[in-house]
Amino acid sequence: MSERDWSDVSVLGELGALRPANLLAAERRAAEVPFEQIVRDHGPLLRRIATSYEADPERRNELHQDILLAIWRALPSFRNDSLLRTFLARIAHNRGVSHVAREASRPRTTELTELEPSPQPSPLEHADITHRQALLMEQVRQLPLGMRELVVLTLEGFTPREIANVLNLSPNVISIRLTRAKAMLRSAFTSQD
Repeated sequence: MSERDWSDVSVLGELGALRPANLLAAERRAAEVPFEQIVRDHGPLLRRIATSYEADPERRNELHQDILLAIWRALPSFRNDSLLRTFLARIAHNRGVSHVAREASRPRTTELTELEPSPQPSPLEHADITHRQALLMEQVRQLPLGMRELVVLTLEGFTPREIANVLNLSPNVISIRLTRAKAMLRSAFTSQD
């Protein structure tokens, strides 16, 4: 028999009709069949049902083991009023539904080994940086206007040569004024400590 699509309901009916009568009779006497043989004969069915409820391979194996345990516990109560295959599928589907409900209520977790430290500063570091920036800007606002321009442009990443082009001054004048502005800022910060 060729491999068939599970989604076709008529195929499922055909599969049941193609099963030999002696197999049907054997399934009806399931209480007499050892558990190991039931697992051997119906293992692929149980695995497919577990796969339909869980994508993660490790959790799928846990679900499959849970299904097997539930079947082992339920076998003594099998009354032979249905096919063994039906009985097993019902137990497997019930366990699958319970598994999905349990997984949905679980909070999502990530293993710590997969987490990388954040490149962003911690909240405490961020607060410290923000405080220092506020103090720096307060001190920059107290500088004379000519020096203030130089410091602001330097803080924005401009080189002395670029600042000289912006302010139409020589790079030498810019370097001298920057040195004086830095000294004034240092003394302002040391007097605050």
